[in-house]
Order: sequence, then structure tokens, then C-alpha cells
Amino acid sequence: MQSGQKIYFLSDFHLGVPDHARSLEREKRIVAFLNEAAKDAAEIHILGDLFDMWFEYRQVVPRGFVRLLGTIAHISDRGIPVHLYIGNHDMWVFDYLPKETGVIIHRAEVERTWNGQRFLIGHGDGLGPGDHGYKFIKRVFRNPVMQWCFARLHPNLGLGIAHFWSGRSRRKNYENDRRFLGADKEWLAIHCREVLGRTHYDAFIYGHRHLPMDLPVGPQSRYINLGDWITWFTYAVFDGHTLRLMKRMGDGPLSRDEGTTGAGS
Repeated sequence: MQSGQKIYFLSDFHLGVPDHARSLEREKRIVAFLNEAAKDAAEIHILGDLFDMWFEYRQVVPRGFVRLLGTIAHISDRGIPVHLYIGNHDMWVFDYLPKETGVIIHRAEVERTWNGQRFLIGHGDGLGPGDHGYKFIKRVFRNPVMQWCFARLHPNLGLGIAHFWSGRSRRKNYENDRRFLGADKEWLAIHCREVLGRTHYDAFIYGHRHLPMDLPVGPQSRYINLGDWITWFTYAVFDGHTLRLMKRMGDGPLSRDEGTTGAGS
């Protein structure tokens, strides 16, 4: 990255809920942020769950989200890499978004090094201890045979089922997503400490948890959760030296945004 450039990280938009009007309002806020970030971005990393539900048929994709997708395409066309880490609500993204918007798809954690600092980046679902039920379902949903079978359903039926399943998952986890479990019990923090037993990283950056936090997980190592763009409107930015967790303050210049340590501070 060149001097003066920054790398931005944000996650968990869940566009499409709770209704069209409120989803559109949040989409416009996200677009405003991306346009501001693109002014000095070396890269932009979106850590999953852009949509509350997404499934691509060969000739059919879900309606809506044209402002966000157009903005991502415009930023990509300017030569700024936009990375999308597949989450549990958009794991059925295939080739439409890369072809139409230029976004770079990642389906697992990615290791990156910038200016000598090592980062491990991912959505965060299925990591850490417990939640064996979801880990099994994730393997099923990512199975190509299962995806082929689902695609045989008419889109009106298939997308209806997907919307129902997505809403069920969201309602089930709503309260837990807003409760800090403690630095020793946060399951992604546990995952970070397990990884540190094998390899050192200066920072772990995840989404999925829907609760912004910046926690030490080892000597010279931090775990940052990006929160979401439903309740918190938080993101992280790396300027080549310092990684900061930020809270969006309005839709104007990013210089007005405020630093935060999130939950557990």
C-alpha cells in the first residue's frame, strides 16, 4: 500500500431486513461510506453477510440492492480491490457478483501482511468451540450436490424457503448477538488464542458476531470484531501503521467518525 492510503474493513449489512424501506435506508448509508472510503482506499474488505439471504440461480438472482452493487462495481472499475468474504447468510454467492461487480470472493480465512503486520481475516462463522449443529448445517449447505438440488426449485419457492430459514436463524441469535460473553468466553476470541498457539498474527479481524469489540488475545495481538450495519455502524481502518475500530457518525467525511473499543472496554 502506498503512503496515505488506507485499508477498510466492514461487515454484516443483512440488506433485505426488516423491510424494504429500512433496508434501503441502511443501504444508502453503506453506499455513502464506501464512496468516502474509496477516496483514499488501497483495498476494501467486506467480511460477509451483505444480504440477509442470497441464492443465485443460473439465470435469476434476488431483486434489489442495485445501489450497493453499482457502487462496488464503480469502485472496482477504478482499480480499488473490493474483497468479499462469504458469510453464513450469503454462502450461496457464485459467479454473478464477481462477474458483474468485480468483487474478489473468499470462502475461507485469508492471511495478509501489510507493512510487516500480519492479519488473519474472515467472516467468523463456524470457528471456535461449540455450535456443532451449525457447523454440520454449514457443511450441508456448502455441498455442491445440495446446492444443485436446491437450484431445481422454482425461484419463487426456493427464495421463499431461503428467506424463511434466514429469518429463523436471525431471530434465534438476536439476543445473544448483543450480549458480551466476557473476554475469556467469546468464542472467536478463543479461536484467536488457539491459532496464536501455532502462528502469530498482529490482528484477527472477523464479522458475524454483530457486536463491535477490540480485545487483546495475546502478546502484541488483537481480535477485532466489526459489529454490523444494523445497530452499530462500525468498521475498522488500517493506515499502514495503526488498526482502529471506528463508529460512523453521520454520512459525511470519515474524519468525523469516532474511535471505539466496543464491547468489553
